[in-house]
Amino acid sequence: MKNLTKISNGVKDKITENTTLAEILENPELVKILAKYNLPCLSCPFANLEMENLKIGDICKMYGIDIEKLLKELNTRASAKGEDERSSSTRVYKK
Repeated sequence: MKNLTKISNGVKDKITENTTLAEILENPELVKILAKYNLPCLSCPFANLEMENLKIGDICKMYGIDIEKLLKELNTRASAKGEDERSSSTRVYKK
């Protein structure tokens, strides 16, 4: 994910206005959030051709979506998923 900014010692990725739609769509949990905001690109056949170039900030401006609110929700979910993955990979099992 080239446009995501590494934070917290490279453990979490931060989604910004410059993150492409293609990068966000790699995470099914984040797709659910985009659908909640009725992002038209999810069902647009033309968007499929441009996903690598469509920045989430530009999309929000075009369709009047509150970018700050969307970014907050996307980053909250992305960091929660990262926490889930880290905690499951560091579990210690006792017999």
